[in-house]
Amino acid sequence: MGQIVRALSDDGCVVVLAEDSTDIVETARQISGSSKVCSAALGRLLTGASLMGYMLKSSEDTVTLRVSGNGDAGSVIAASDAEGNVKGYIMNPNVQLPLKPNGKLDVGKAVGSEGYLSVIKDLGLKEPMIGQTPLVSGEIAEDLTAYFAASEQIPTVCSLGVLVDKEEKVAKAGGFIIQLLPTADDSIIDKVEEGIKTVRPITEMLRDGMTPLEICKAVLPEFNVTELDRGETQYRCDCSRLRVEKALLSTGIEALEEMAQDEITEVKCHFCPSVYKFTSNDIKNLIKKAGR
Repeated sequence: MGQIVRALSDDGCVVVLAEDSTDIVETARQISGSSKVCSAALGRLLTGASLMGYMLKSSEDTVTLRVSGNGDAGSVIAASDAEGNVKGYIMNPNVQLPLKPNGKLDVGKAVGSEGYLSVIKDLGLKEPMIGQTPLVSGEIAEDLTAYFAASEQIPTVCSLGVLVDKEEKVAKAGGFIIQLLPTADDSIIDKVEEGIKTVRPITEMLRDGMTPLEICKAVLPEFNVTELDRGETQYRCDCSRLRVEKALLSTGIEALEEMAQDEITEVKCHFCPSVYKFTSNDIKNLIKKAGR
């Protein structure tokens, strides 16, 4: 299980969320069989989506992040509910790249710095809210920071990290988001910027055993912060046979008729190991539904 905490500065001007998403990202790695750099890319987006999901107001709300860059990894997708439970997918999970000169995984190159970050929020309205901004670096955290500034006009600091060990397992993963509330003035902004200068990498803080609340306090050293709430998060796929049937129906009668020629049609979920099998008769019954 992951752990997430939301805290507020005593002056009511700054909100901060921090999450230990190690278990979530390791589960995603096991499902996708991803390489080190792809585990880092997917893990960062999963953590970012989980943090943004936890920021949603209604329990029925959801948020989906899609990074469509020009790197070899292809599109990366992560979707979260309002509790921060998340699922994700990376199109090409086996990309291998040399480390950057500083010894870090080159997520930016795997994802690509040209393309778009799309944020789709389903808030129970007739249509989902969609925001899209150009990628800044493909490193995910910088791209999310740019999205908040451009699409939501909220001054935001975002840090995401994934530490992969020699066996390619996820040793630590997590992130934090700092946002300034409308009551913040220039002096508050200066204090946040000054404090961020001394912040250590998120995976280093987690490796040293720091809790999400301790991380909230560490990233805002110039403020006194108080915990507002906390929750447990996990990798959770909400696929079902009914959802798959609806997806098949959306392909149209012509596509279904072609599937009906096969004895068995298998549909594998992108987000988890589930495989749904449909017999020829099952498909024919779907054709009848589609023809109504």
